[in-house]
Amino acid sequence: MNQPSHFMDAQADLDKPGSSALARGIHVLQAFGVEAPALTAKELMAATGLPKPTLFRLVTTLCEAGLLRYDEDDGRFLPAPGLARLAAPLLARTSIRQLAFGPMQALAERAVAQVSLGLGLGLDLVYIELAQSKDCVTVRPAMGSHISLSRTASGRAYLAAIPLEQAQRYLDGVRASDAEHGAWLDERLQEARRDLAERGFCVNRGDLQRQLEAVAVPVRAAGNPDEIYVFACNVPSFELRPGQLLDDVGPRLATLARSIEAALGTTTASPL
Repeated sequence: MNQPSHFMDAQADLDKPGSSALARGIHVLQAFGVEAPALTAKELMAATGLPKPTLFRLVTTLCEAGLLRYDEDDGRFLPAPGLARLAAPLLARTSIRQLAFGPMQALAERAVAQVSLGLGLGLDLVYIELAQSKDCVTVRPAMGSHISLSRTASGRAYLAAIPLEQAQRYLDGVRASDAEHGAWLDERLQEARRDLAERGFCVNRGDLQRQLEAVAVPVRAAGNPDEIYVFACNVPSFELRPGQLLDDVGPRLATLARSIEAALGTTTASPL
């Protein structure tokens, strides 16, 4: 099972002396995701590397706390509503969602597209809001699901906005595991930084899904410079007229981001 970078970082933390039960419990919860919404005990052991007695103590505690539940019919553990309660304070304070949804939906309908809002911290970038044209056939991502940092316009806009040394560490890690992909990402990230400086948005032409083209704009959170929002617009390539992505969709998304940040008193995240 391939694990995202934040999951591997959590595994590394577990190897440190004095790793706490809380850290191990969080590690268990991080094993679940959009692609793995329900897991057996055996799958959890494989994903976390925890021994059976430790795992069963943790899942018992997590079930009692209402964060996990056990489905006796198929023998799998699933996230429980208690996790949604934990996320509620974060979503409640992100007033950007309420301000942005109307303009996002208007852009989505105009471009026959999907317009998303991501929230990033560290090397985690997740969806927190989504607007989609009724005529857009693009698959809707689940709220809270992770956004690829290397193959999406959102991810590269985010990497261009975080501190340079942090982005470089991520790039070095990609290079270490796949030199060819690391070199490719280095070029794409340089392009993203140039696009953001010159156009106010960065571009992705089918790197994640061949039939999708996208633009993205990062916005730094007010009062917390470590949190960065990313607006993105994904358009099926067959819906685009020649030049429309760069001359119409991108500038409209950049204008949307600037209007929202002005309402919030935030500033566009610098790519430098």
